[in-house]
Amino acid sequence: MNASTSAKVLAPTVKLLINGKLVESQSTQWRDVVNPATQEVLARVPFATPDEVNAAVANAKEAFKTWRKTPIGQRARIFLKLQQLIRENMKELAALLTAEQGKTLPDAEGDVFRGLEVVEHAANIGSLQLGELANNVANGVDTYSVLQPLGVCAGITPFNFPAMIPLWMFPMAIATGNTFVLKPSEQDPMVTMRLCELALEAGIPPGVLNVVHGGEDVVNAICDHPDIKAISFVGSTKVGTHVYNRASLAGKRVQCMMGAKNHAIVMPDANKEQTLNALLGAAFGAAGQRCMALSVAVLVGDAQKWIPELVEKSKTLKVSGGTEPGTDVGPLVSCAALSRVESLIERGLADGAKLELDGRKPQVAGYDKGNFVGPTVFSGVKPGMSVYDQEIFGPVLCLAAADSLDEAIEFINANPNGNGTAIFTQSGAAARKFQEDIDVGQVGINVPIPVPVPLFSFTGSRASKLGDLGPYGKQVVLFYTQTKTVTARWFDDSTTSQGVNTTISLR
Repeated sequence: MNASTSAKVLAPTVKLLINGKLVESQSTQWRDVVNPATQEVLARVPFATPDEVNAAVANAKEAFKTWRKTPIGQRARIFLKLQQLIRENMKELAALLTAEQGKTLPDAEGDVFRGLEVVEHAANIGSLQLGELANNVANGVDTYSVLQPLGVCAGITPFNFPAMIPLWMFPMAIATGNTFVLKPSEQDPMVTMRLCELALEAGIPPGVLNVVHGGEDVVNAICDHPDIKAISFVGSTKVGTHVYNRASLAGKRVQCMMGAKNHAIVMPDANKEQTLNALLGAAFGAAGQRCMALSVAVLVGDAQKWIPELVEKSKTLKVSGGTEPGTDVGPLVSCAALSRVESLIERGLADGAKLELDGRKPQVAGYDKGNFVGPTVFSGVKPGMSVYDQEIFGPVLCLAAADSLDEAIEFINANPNGNGTAIFTQSGAAARKFQEDIDVGQVGINVPIPVPVPLFSFTGSRASKLGDLGPYGKQVVLFYTQTKTVTARWFDDSTTSQGVNTTISLR
């Protein structure tokens, strides 16, 4: 037995969560969960069998019968408890996340915290689930509407935010009275599983939250299963489009938040120091593996003279393992991601972009096996180049030029994606024109990553989103509920003498 085989034997298995119990999968297909900074095998994750997926859905369907009738206050208290447990376990959750995903410990805490905000919001969801009543719409007739849960819902989450995005999904679905089947990313499921364990500890009953792991087969099983009523997805455009089409054809509600190419306009009147800091943080943080990363800066007029300073500042960022103090840029999630990003940098050169800073093959002391790319900057980037047309999902910042704000806005609106965008300026007139004319769902004004707080909804648009309602916030209450309208008349003695009414109007 060689070393790698013995490591696999020793690596713990990631469990399924079915009917309130952590279950060992019977699958014959497993994948290693690997630390991207060291290539250490942390665990083995099963690709759930069809029977296991069916068992998760069946238990969720059974649990729905009682959970849907659980009082709102009782549901809310579970999420009050869960937010407390997440706070108490923040360090452990962040350490798990960094080990399997690679992002720095402070960024991992941010990942957990942005999810925690949604859990807190879920504890107050009852106020967004109120119906409406109209009194006396006809003689003695009242009409009222109620927002009722759908049934079994499912979530499919990506590798880049293994805490935040699962916490966008299951708390909102469950707080509104649904039951849930979650399929986390098979690349880094450990922190997600720990959050689900905390959810059980907080009091979520058996069958209300279930977890299955896997790849394409499990995704397809979720899309096709007749007992799943709605699916929430965050991930790549390719997979999201497949999920949306397949699940919609199967009669489900679907929301898909997908890929992006997010632009920032830099006006020459912007505060230079703040703007450069914001650009680098948003382009290179999490090694660029955010669907809201700012991967393109459109430099307007004299702001084009800032490139040398931007490059010099980029060189000061520390590339290392996510647990090392002061690290700015951790590793990419996998060896495959590393080779993809390196090949895209190569293609950027071949396409004629100017490589201002090459972050390939950085020397990272103590991490010679890590999947590292340092901050990389291209200038002269134009549509038609691979580095512009594709979402790189690595620490690569593309710089484009424009002569005016109008030209920059036109440039962004011509891109098919619409997740997020930002402008850096000190001009209120420029900012207002930008927010008015830009065709992108989420807009930052001197804010580089404008992901809204849970009081609002994530509102990516165009090719970055399929489905009309966003995750979390008011919109997701509509997504996870069905409006039932009731028209009621209680007869009194005066109505009995009216006789038969064959018209469409109420009398």
